[in-house]
Formats: sequence, structure tokens, C-alpha cells
Amino acid sequence: MSNTARNNLDIYDDVAANWWSDDIRWLRTLKNLVPGRLKWFDRHIDWKGKSVLDLGCAGGFMAEALAEKGASVTGIDPAARAIEAAKVHATQSGLQIRYDVGVGEALPYDDAAFDAVVCVDVLEHVSDLPKVISEIARVLRPEGTFLYDTINRNLVARFAAITVAEDILRLLPKGTHDPEMFIRPAELASVMKQAGLVVGPTTGLGPRGINRRGDFVFGPLPSRAIIYMGMATKPRSDERSNR
Repeated sequence: MSNTARNNLDIYDDVAANWWSDDIRWLRTLKNLVPGRLKWFDRHIDWKGKSVLDLGCAGGFMAEALAEKGASVTGIDPAARAIEAAKVHATQSGLQIRYDVGVGEALPYDDAAFDAVVCVDVLEHVSDLPKVISEIARVLRPEGTFLYDTINRNLVARFAAITVAEDILRLLPKGTHDPEMFIRPAELASVMKQAGLVVGPTTGLGPRGINRRGDFVFGPLPSRAIIYMGMATKPRSDERSNR
């Protein structure tokens, strides 16, 4: 059972007013993760002209990066104040991004609405993982792409994400994660298959260096022991019927 005192989602609204200020270290960490993720995601999709849903977009770091790559981006998140911050910054940046308040278990979009769904730093927080993955599959178009990252469930990941990241280095606020909600790759693969998605490759994600400000920079890693990224695709209807 999840520990809601640990899976604290209020942190995203609490810092909404400073989301883009670079004054808060853990928000800089979230921002620094975006190019690291895209180093791998970009290998699997050409974003230009694609309709993309950023599920769990918070204040818009990933959504803006995708819009700058030429995608038509919709962002959704339950943190209403973070969504407002995302709207303001997108307008200031001259980016056309649609932002909605909502949850992954009940996406307010039509079937087959998006060419791609991106879901980062989210799956280990949701209340109903199979429902979220089912909704992702529903809103994806045939041959659409699902790109994600999440945290593995094992002792190493627990130590790194909780003891080191939250308690020692304070890279994240205390209580951000509940280690019982972390997801093993095989478990996630099974849920995606049940939703009708074709599971693709995975890789690790983690620190690759330190920048001038003393913050970590991130990129793909061989080990999936802590954070792992992956992709899946939605088959065409004729492919599903032939299975």
C-alpha cells in the first residue's frame, strides 16, 4: 500500500510561483533532466509536426522543450498552480502550448488524439498504474509512440532516490517519493502489454557530470537499476487483429 505522506504531490503547487526562476535546486534538477531524457527520446521519434501529450507536465519544462522541437504540445497535470505557471511562461516565451488540469487515470481527450505521449517522473506517483497506461493507449493514434521514465523498485533505487536524493543531497524535497510505488521494468512491460502496446527498448538514466553551478547534468546510462527510460508503440488495428 502506498504511503501518501511520502508520495507528496503538493510540492509542485507549492513552488509554482518560482518554477522558472532557477532559484530552487530541486527544480533545477528537474530542468536538467529534460535534455538528458531527450538525448534518448530523440532517437525514437521526429517531433516536428507531431501532436504530443506531456502527461504530468507540472510547470512545463518538457512541454516547452518539445514545442521548441516543432511539436504541437498539450500538457496536463493535477497541480493547478503549476499549470498556471506553465501557461504564463509559455506565453512569455511565445510558445503555443495547451495546458489542462487533470489526471492520467481520466484523460479528457478523444481516442487516438495524439501521435505521442510523454510521461516522465510520473508513473511512480499515480494511484492506478494500469488505468493510466490504458488511458495512454486509448489517446494514442495507431503507430503512435509512448515515451517514459520511472524509478525501479529495488534496494539500490530506494537508497539512491530516498536516502541520497531526498535525505542527504536534498536534490528533491523530503517525502517526494514512496519507494513502494516504484515500478520494476518487467511489471511495467506487463501492464503496457495488457493495454495493447508493443513494448520497445529501455535504457538507464542518471548523472553524467556536474555543471558550473554544481548541479548534476543527466543522460542515458547502461544500468536500469535506479531510473530507466523506455518506449512503446500502439500497433495498427490490423496488427492487433492478427495477434
